[in-house]
Amino acid sequence: MKIAKFIYSALIGVVASCRSMTPMVALAAVRLARRDTPGSLVLLDRPLFKYGALAMGAGELLGDKMKSAPDRTVFLGLSARVASAGIAGAALAPAGEEKTGAAIAISAAVPLAYVTLAARKKAMAEIGQTRSGIIEDTLIVAIGAAVVLLATRPKRF
Repeated sequence: MKIAKFIYSALIGVVASCRSMTPMVALAAVRLARRDTPGSLVLLDRPLFKYGALAMGAGELLGDKMKSAPDRTVFLGLSARVASAGIAGAALAPAGEEKTGAAIAISAAVPLAYVTLAARKKAMAEIGQTRSGIIEDTLIVAIGAAVVLLATRPKRF
């Protein structure tokens, strides 16, 4: 097995470690832009899930700036990362190798959630919660968009 063919799955797992909904938002956006993923992506072809992912992504970006926002390593935060990374990792894996792509993405997302949380806490101590969150959001959304855009192609009619 060539590990290089799963680079997009691994990278989307890194994105999920910071923002659990960003992988789903990026995939929903490319579907709206009529782009195909290499792996199967049935769930986000349903309008409820596609538009729901977009709404949840916006909510996550806003909610993260609140003082009461929980750490990304709490049970629900890790669960969301596992689901999002798994779905996105499968969609960005080569066709027929979706399970491996999902496993690779999840394997990147979960441990890195602890690493990125430590980095975020350090940044919060230095520049505050809102500023550190905006910087993290900007970087992660840009990386997520780039990964998904590079991994997808325009739909053929």
